[in-house]
Amino acid sequence: MHAANETMITEFILVGFSLVPGLEYLFFSLFLIIYVITILGNTSIIFAYCVCSDLHTPMYFFLTNLSFLEMCSVTITFPKLLSDLLSERKSISFFGCAMQMYCFFLIAGLECCLLAAMAYDRYNAICQPLLYQTIMNRKVCVQLLAGAWFISAVNILIHTLLTFTLPFCSNMINHFFCDIPPLLKLACRINLINEVALVTIGGFVLVGSCVCIVISYTRVIVTILGIHSTSGRRKAFSTCSSHLTAVTIYYGSGMFMYLRAKPNYEMDQDKLIALMYTTIAPLLNPFIYTLRNGDFNLAFRKIIQNMFYRQF
Repeated sequence: MHAANETMITEFILVGFSLVPGLEYLFFSLFLIIYVITILGNTSIIFAYCVCSDLHTPMYFFLTNLSFLEMCSVTITFPKLLSDLLSERKSISFFGCAMQMYCFFLIAGLECCLLAAMAYDRYNAICQPLLYQTIMNRKVCVQLLAGAWFISAVNILIHTLLTFTLPFCSNMINHFFCDIPPLLKLACRINLINEVALVTIGGFVLVGSCVCIVISYTRVIVTILGIHSTSGRRKAFSTCSSHLTAVTIYYGSGMFMYLRAKPNYEMDQDKLIALMYTTIAPLLNPFIYTLRNGDFNLAFRKIIQNMFYRQF
């Protein structure tokens, strides 16, 4: 597009989902239920960790932080989504859009790094059990968390600055939140730097953390297959199955969304993919990590028993 078409943008319009008139209230109710369940589910994990000393291990330290990030993630996108479903004008300010994008991808990068840290934790627990307490001490866990914050903050700061310094020819974002690909489509001029940054810098976090997970679990699987006891192998696999399920959902949708070739952005398709990691993953994670987790089930029983005994 030519420079003459460039517009001084002060706000953006979020197109959201194309719904049949009258279905807005149905989708509002559905998303509101999902939001409430997601918040309650992740809050229960954090609460159990805080009150039950048996859960004060590296794995549950990372899981508790992951639950906090899931709550932040849905809170960044859902209130605006719910508001837009019932609004005639679905606008967001230029600054508000930049902040939403920065905060959302800050959390997304942190989740990638935390999932990698959890895989590293499982590697040490299964492959080096005698050294586990020494390797995964409290200081190391805090350092891994701090490193995740630093990497993610720098990564998305670069993306945000590159994206919002572009000249925009339209303010109609064909998405339900301020995502990078639909914003790049609004740019008057195709900027190779933005495209390269999306794949390389973003890929460093997404693919880099995924490589760490693959290497960790390759070693874990080799170690588990070397266990002669069937019950031992089953127990070892059970400690990893929940994490692998969460990784598959999150990384599968994330990589398909941001690392595939995109000569033309198919926004309607991308919105459905985005729902996987903005809605489905945060909703399912509390159930994935707790339903078949004996430690959490025991912790919840202890909490309920303590609450019951205090009343009588």
